[in-house]
Amino acid sequence: MKNFDVAEFDRNMAVDSSGAEGIVYCNVDTPGFRLAGLPFREECGGAFRRLPHDPALPTAVDGLAWHTAGAQIAFRTDSRKVLVRAKLRDRSWMDHMAMTGIFGFDLYVGGPGKYRFQGVTRFPVDAWEYECELYSCDTAMEREFLINFPLYSGVEALAIGLERGATVSAPQPWRDPRPVVVYGTSITQGGCASRPGMAYTNILSRYYNRPFLNFGFSGSGKGEPEVVRHLASIADPALFLLGYEANAGAAGIRDTLDRTLSILRERHLSTPILVISRLRQNWEIRDSGSPLLRAHEAVQSVDFQRNLVELRRRSGDENIYFIDGGTLSGRDWEETTVDGCHPTDLGFYRVAEGLIPALDVLLNNERISE
Repeated sequence: MKNFDVAEFDRNMAVDSSGAEGIVYCNVDTPGFRLAGLPFREECGGAFRRLPHDPALPTAVDGLAWHTAGAQIAFRTDSRKVLVRAKLRDRSWMDHMAMTGIFGFDLYVGGPGKYRFQGVTRFPVDAWEYECELYSCDTAMEREFLINFPLYSGVEALAIGLERGATVSAPQPWRDPRPVVVYGTSITQGGCASRPGMAYTNILSRYYNRPFLNFGFSGSGKGEPEVVRHLASIADPALFLLGYEANAGAAGIRDTLDRTLSILRERHLSTPILVISRLRQNWEIRDSGSPLLRAHEAVQSVDFQRNLVELRRRSGDENIYFIDGGTLSGRDWEETTVDGCHPTDLGFYRVAEGLIPALDVLLNNERISE
């Protein structure tokens, strides 16, 4: 059977193969660029890696630490074009997630409170290196840009392409540079967003104009102390957000959550901690008979986490909180996933919006209107 090439008839479906005439490529460490989301990069010798090199890390976490979920670069320039030239370190292949989310970059323009999506990298799916135009306009004027890194791939090298002679300057400062540290599962990492900017940590970073550090490890967020201690080593966090039940399971969350909280409290006595139980999954409909009812196992696990948080609060830790993750995706939650578990872009948007009431309080109402 002959393949049908839709790009032959619809230019919007074609891979970007534009040349780079008149374009100068800049290293991401060039003054004016603000690279965020990789707090251990210096310890890693400048590599784009989310955790330090540590032989004690679980094998899966060590591998997934190379995935650049949550990394971003912001800058101001008067260039009429913005391109990226990327070399991938590794790539994930999944049949239920778009390649643009797995190993693509996307770009927003406008600045805090005004960011709007403008482009995503388009490239052959077998490419390990690619060059792609993310933005083009006719008028040269200073604009602020934000580029999000791939969610499920490592990045060996990255350069930003701008017009020759264009200026580069720092973006507007963070509303608050203290990071929100988010630990979790594939859902935290961004599976299965269609592009990086739709991962809920990236959505919230734009909402609040502050760094959200993504420590989601697909299938591997299980509360291991070797991982949690690295998170606890991050200086001056504004908030810890913990949502790893979906990987640990009901038994695992019982075994690890109290220990996880204690490790964080050893280094951060009063930093707010928000525990989030897992999102609802479609198997619950099978087990309960209705999308309106929770499966018995899910109810027990939610109750355990809520009760543990309340116990610690009664014991004097007044800055720890709990949210039932089953409430975050809305009444029609079963329509917000791609596979009964992992959110679509709509699902990630719902999660971000669902967290806002709590985050507004914990982050002192610092959200910027979009």
